[in-house]
Amino acid sequence: MKYRVKFILNNEEVEHYVEANKTLLKMLREDFNLTSAKEGCGAGECGACTVIMNGKPVNACLVLAPEANESTILTVEGLSDGKTLDDLQVAFVERGAIQCGYCTPGMIMMAKALLDRKANPTEEEVKEAISGNLCRCTGYKKIIEAIMDIAEKNVN
Repeated sequence: MKYRVKFILNNEEVEHYVEANKTLLKMLREDFNLTSAKEGCGAGECGACTVIMNGKPVNACLVLAPEANESTILTVEGLSDGKTLDDLQVAFVERGAIQCGYCTPGMIMMAKALLDRKANPTEEEVKEAISGNLCRCTGYKKIIEAIMDIAEKNVN
């Protein structure tokens, strides 16, 4: 049996039929070809699958796809207009905070949720916000610097 889900995905209203046990992550990747969110652990521990749902970051591997009904979902693909990257994406590139790139989409979405909630967070608030996102390449320094770059721009 499939469930009808109607929601806004990256600023576009969509209607889709999905199995009850399919996760939001699998629906985004398999049914909509939005592959930025990655399955790292499948248990909500690594943050690689982070997307923004109704303004809050969520681990898409823990959300069942039918729960997306009547919600608003934003993925990294929805940040740019297709031609120009979002300022946060640019900051990650400029700071070299992307390394292998596996964790990058989840980090960016967690940072976006933080910056949407608080335009000028402290470095400690940034560290706390991304604490649920694991990175094996960068050591977090460049990621934090990229996020702080945007926070500083928000002040000026």
